[in-house]
Amino acid sequence: HSVQGGNLMSTQGTFHGLAAVGTVCHSRASPEARSQSPANSGPLKFKQPPENCTMSVFYDPIHGLLELHPLLVKIIDTPQFQRLRNIKQLGGAYFVFPGASHNRFEHSLGVAYLAGQFAEALSTKQPELNITPEDILCVQIAGLCQDLGQGPFSIVFEEMFIREKRADLPDGKKKISVQMFDYLLTANNLHSSMKEYGLNVDGQNKSDLVFIKEMIGGPLNTTETQEQFMGRTQDKYFLYEIVENEKNGIDVDKFDYIARDGYYLGIQSSFDHRRCLMFARVCRVDGINHICFRDKEVSNLYSMFQTRSLLHRTAYQHKTTRIIEVMIKDALLKAGECIQIEGSKGKICSLSTAIDDMEAYTKLTEAINSFSKEMGEAQRLLLKIVSREIYKCLACLHFLTVAISMHIFNCLRHFTMDYGITEKELIENVFFYKKNQHDKPFNLREDEVSMLLPKCSSEQFIRVYYKNIDEEIVETAQEHFDQWLSEASEVKHKQIKIVNIVRADF
Repeated sequence: HSVQGGNLMSTQGTFHGLAAVGTVCHSRASPEARSQSPANSGPLKFKQPPENCTMSVFYDPIHGLLELHPLLVKIIDTPQFQRLRNIKQLGGAYFVFPGASHNRFEHSLGVAYLAGQFAEALSTKQPELNITPEDILCVQIAGLCQDLGQGPFSIVFEEMFIREKRADLPDGKKKISVQMFDYLLTANNLHSSMKEYGLNVDGQNKSDLVFIKEMIGGPLNTTETQEQFMGRTQDKYFLYEIVENEKNGIDVDKFDYIARDGYYLGIQSSFDHRRCLMFARVCRVDGINHICFRDKEVSNLYSMFQTRSLLHRTAYQHKTTRIIEVMIKDALLKAGECIQIEGSKGKICSLSTAIDDMEAYTKLTEAINSFSKEMGEAQRLLLKIVSREIYKCLACLHFLTVAISMHIFNCLRHFTMDYGITEKELIENVFFYKKNQHDKPFNLREDEVSMLLPKCSSEQFIRVYYKNIDEEIVETAQEHFDQWLSEASEVKHKQIKIVNIVRADF
């Protein structure tokens, strides 16, 4: 089935003047309206935008009124960015949690907003850092575009389908996000707009363009044995820690998805990301400027990691959520070459090769589900999801260590429940400062960390699924599984430490 650009675009609702359920819209706002924005009503006070820069205001249920730079709006109003409206934030969780209908579009706006808030807060608090308006704009663009590479059903496409079909892409989403960002700028002639706002994006000096790409996808210089960023000097290394912090996971991407996912899932959290912005400052650690947090923010940061773990246990790794995501992955695999997407120069791409052609990838959203008359088996599998004829979970095995071979099963999921940070990472990679000692950053002691994280902060689970839904056959399959598990445990009893086995209830 060939997906034509015109058909796809008609489903996307690309015009910002139209407010769809679960999305945000924007309009021009007066200075009076801006003054009532949540960003300006709290204790954080930021610089006013330049007179020649008319900001746009979006209404968002999580952060209230968001002021965004006109260059960000130009990026938003492109087909490449608008496709994110048709990609659910939580993939299969929407089939379990009816409120989880939000998408990557609104999450990206939230990340861009928080990235700007974070950079401006540091600039206001520490003018000696010499954070320029161009720095802030670059950080906002990176926050806005860090999810451009997301595929249909989010994690299903990235971690299941692409991992199985394209093992040559170990860090697929980030790489695709950078490629899509490049394509977005070229296809919409936005390089000139970026230059109008003072960004260095072409010629011999591409420092701002490089900086944005590095924040989205990591260092571009992959030949170095050590990470080396080229877009900014070492004095401004801390800017790389705002959007997606690879060192400790404390970043605005996590701030937004914890608040947004929790809101739509109905999961409350005591974590307050505004306190993190308020009590963050830049300190020099081993000759490099890092973002550090006030010592009294330890408990707030713990709440962030605890909430992340709660979201995983409750929703992201929910048994039925994961079953449905496995079924969606199977449907995508069965679709095979049936779904053909027209890319650049008339090239026809399949689902797995569309990631190599950004024109084709722009057309690849969850709307493929509605174009699927010729998908045969895949279409029937998707129909089973909506009619709740889903795979059965034979058992969930809870391990302290995973040391058994599960290769005889063709439908299982191995996953980890953790806090998103290990005790070692929390000790080594998170820095704090005391009220009157800004120039003396320090790490938590091991005994302080042990009071925050549980003794076992990371657990391993394996779920075994059976694809036949007939109850009698499922019961027989479970008996065979129990027999296999008993024999495997006897052979490897010294290596297998099964904490618990949860049986499925049919």
